[in-house]
Amino acid sequence: MATTVLTPVVDVLPEPTRQTLVSRVWAWSWPKLLAVGLVLGAWQLVVWSGWRPEYVLPGPIPTLQAVWEMLGTDRFWSAIATTMTRAVAGFALALLIGTAIGVLVARIRPLRLAIGALITGLQTMPSISWFPLAILLFGINERAILFVVVLGAAPSIANGVISGIDQVPPAFWRLGQVLGAGPVSLYRNIVLPAALPGYVSGLTQGWAFAWRSLMAGELLVIIAERPSLGAQLEFARQLAKAPQLLGTMLVILIIGMLVDGLFSSASRRMRERRGLAT
Repeated sequence: MATTVLTPVVDVLPEPTRQTLVSRVWAWSWPKLLAVGLVLGAWQLVVWSGWRPEYVLPGPIPTLQAVWEMLGTDRFWSAIATTMTRAVAGFALALLIGTAIGVLVARIRPLRLAIGALITGLQTMPSISWFPLAILLFGINERAILFVVVLGAAPSIANGVISGIDQVPPAFWRLGQVLGAGPVSLYRNIVLPAALPGYVSGLTQGWAFAWRSLMAGELLVIIAERPSLGAQLEFARQLAKAPQLLGTMLVILIIGMLVDGLFSSASRRMRERRGLAT
C-alpha cells in the first residue's frame, strides 16, 4: 500500500498577513481625503463660475487662511471653550434625564401609552422653536441655551434607551428572574448591557441634536463677554467677513465630525466584542 494513502497530505494554509499601522491609517484616511478633495474642488468651481462675488462667497484658500489666522487668537480658543463647555454640560444633563425617562417608559406600560408618542413628537420638533419660550422663561443667559440643548437631546436619548430595551431577548429577562436578580440588579447586570447597541445609537443621535440646538442657541442668545462659535458666526455675518464666517462653519463641522467619530468608534468596538461586526 502506498505511503500517501496511509498519510494524507494536508495543505497548510498561509497565515493571514497583518496590516501594518501605516496601511491601516491609509485605508482609513484615503476615502476621507478623497471626499475632502472633491468638496474643495466643487467649492472652487462654484467660485470660479462667478455665481456670487468673491467677497460674498470666497474660495477655499482665503477661507483656510482665515481659519489659520483665527487659530492664533486667544478669542477663538475662548469661543471654542465656551461652546464645548455648553455642549458637554447640556449633553450630560440630557443623558441623565433621557436615560431615566427611557427606562421608565420602556418598563411601565401605562406611562409608555401616555407619553411614548410625546417623546417622539418632541424629538421631531425643531429646537429653534423652543427659544422664544426659553428666553421668556430664563432671559438671555446660559440657562436659556442649556434649556433648549437638553430639550433637543433628551428625547433622542430616551428613544434610544426604549429601542434598546425593546430589543433585549425575552430569554434574558427570564434568565435574570431565574437567577434571582432584583429589579435593580436585573437592569444593571443584564438588561442595560444587552440594550447598549440601541442606547449608543440614541446617544449618537442625541449628540447631533444637542450640537444643532447649541448652534441655534448661540446665534440667538449672545451673551456679553462670552465669546462662542455661534456668536462668532453672527458677528462675521454682521460685519460681512465671509472668510471668517465660512472658516467658523468649517470648525463647527470638524468638531461635530470628531465627536461623531468617537461615538462611531465606541459603537464599532462594542459590536466587535459581541461578534456583530464584520
